[in-house]
Amino acid sequence: MRRSKWCLPCFPMASTAALPIETAFSLPAPLPSWPSSVSDGGFAKGSIDLGGLEVRQVTTFAKVWSTGQDGGGATFFRPEQVPAGFSALGHYAQRNDRPLFGHVLVARDVSGGGLLTPPLDYAPVWSSQDGAAHFWLPTPPDGYRAIGVAVTASPDKPPRDEVACVRADFTDACEAEATVWDKDGFSAVALRPAVRGVDARGVHAGTFVLARSDATAASASALACLKNNGAAYTSCMPDLAQVNALLAAYAPQLFLHPDEPYLPSSVTWFFQNGALLYQKGNQTPTPVAADGSNLPQGGGNDGGYWLDLPVDNSQRERVKKGDLPGAKVYVQAKPMLGATATDLAVWFFYPFNGPARAKVGPLTIPLGKIGEHVGDWEHVTLRVSNFSGELLRMYFSQHSAGAWVDAPQLEYLDGGNRPSAYSSLHGHALYPRAGLVLQGDARLGVGIRNDCDRGSRLDTGGAGRCEVVSAEYLGGGGGGVAEPTWLLFDREWGPREEYDIGREINRVAKLLPRSTRERLRKLVESVFVGEGPTGPRMKGSWRNDEREAK
Repeated sequence: MRRSKWCLPCFPMASTAALPIETAFSLPAPLPSWPSSVSDGGFAKGSIDLGGLEVRQVTTFAKVWSTGQDGGGATFFRPEQVPAGFSALGHYAQRNDRPLFGHVLVARDVSGGGLLTPPLDYAPVWSSQDGAAHFWLPTPPDGYRAIGVAVTASPDKPPRDEVACVRADFTDACEAEATVWDKDGFSAVALRPAVRGVDARGVHAGTFVLARSDATAASASALACLKNNGAAYTSCMPDLAQVNALLAAYAPQLFLHPDEPYLPSSVTWFFQNGALLYQKGNQTPTPVAADGSNLPQGGGNDGGYWLDLPVDNSQRERVKKGDLPGAKVYVQAKPMLGATATDLAVWFFYPFNGPARAKVGPLTIPLGKIGEHVGDWEHVTLRVSNFSGELLRMYFSQHSAGAWVDAPQLEYLDGGNRPSAYSSLHGHALYPRAGLVLQGDARLGVGIRNDCDRGSRLDTGGAGRCEVVSAEYLGGGGGGVAEPTWLLFDREWGPREEYDIGREINRVAKLLPRSTRERLRKLVESVFVGEGPTGPRMKGSWRNDEREAK
């Protein structure tokens, strides 16, 4: 269980309310004891070997400097209680408006190959006007890279062993992930590996860089992330029993809008209730087998095949509404961040996606058939630490992109560690809380409505609800997962819908000013044009990191 905490007195007593960062976050319930691995793997052992460089997480910090006592600033820390024989790689920074929740990696060389060395010097980057904080960039020797910066409360340079530099072949390129603090022309940004995916080796070290606001990208390139050089780099990943234990601990609870007519179902139910396979050039569709065994396998989405609802209108309308009592979710387990984290992508299937609605000022405007399509796949992703098995964050897919939400900002119910997800009315985009999210120009009040509220609940942790359908890193044999045949159907799960958006907007919003209709048309085109209802394996996130909305 995470034990992030302050090691030194941090904030003086004041009449103002305590800042969120003064409280360390822990999940609502203690972590369970994870099952032992049949292969004696390294999952949740607290330490990961990157191929001769052993790393551990440090979550205990001492405050060096805090700015912005109103909650809009940030606090900068040095890691404390670094295990004997390990070296810090950089300091930690976090915004003040959320509970303390983070880590930095510390490392030791277990190869005897000179993987770590002190910096030659430190270059000053910036000092606060009151002289209470000074930021330093390590100067690495040739053949080594710095991973993070150091912060001091005095103008004296840090000791040479304050942080260690890492041999270049154990590092990878990094990039800015999120702005932690921005003031007076300087920004502190958290860093992450520039390349992220199931085959990428870059490791998230938890460090940050401080630089001029117009040069943070260039400054990030002066630093590096770690790299997992282990020959069996997925050895710290969970086995199948551990994956199922993680799902038992964190399986999300999905809330559907009270007015939602288009509910999820299992894939098998969709097939058994009349789903049809169409082939280009053939007017006679083929009923899909219950297990999908007669679907074309692999080959990419060449437009030659697609699925559709039953032809009979009454049966078609019934299938559109889904089957919530028998609905299932389908899970892909994959390595991320150099296999120091496990991503559990939890996929929901809806036989039908409903029509979109727009908001223009106080008006809600139904958009006709725009947004409707057959075969809607949506997902959330649970990112879990392979050091501890702790839930770090959760991704919510939202149309063509989505957003990560850190564990402290998630909603948990019933005193457990299972986060909530809310499915938007008709469109099924996923959000961390109930309410209206406007996709578009919120300032002008023009956008696509995403209404979320607590209606029916899909408890994905219920008996028989959750099925692991892919974990490629486990390989074949008894430890692997047999992928269902429908997962290998690389074509579209519904016919491609073509909308005459300009005509539809003019029809449903004809009373609006022309300039407003044009703004709405451009927004609708950016959201709905070019989307095809492909299955999970055809999404970019199947092998890469999740796509974040800009």
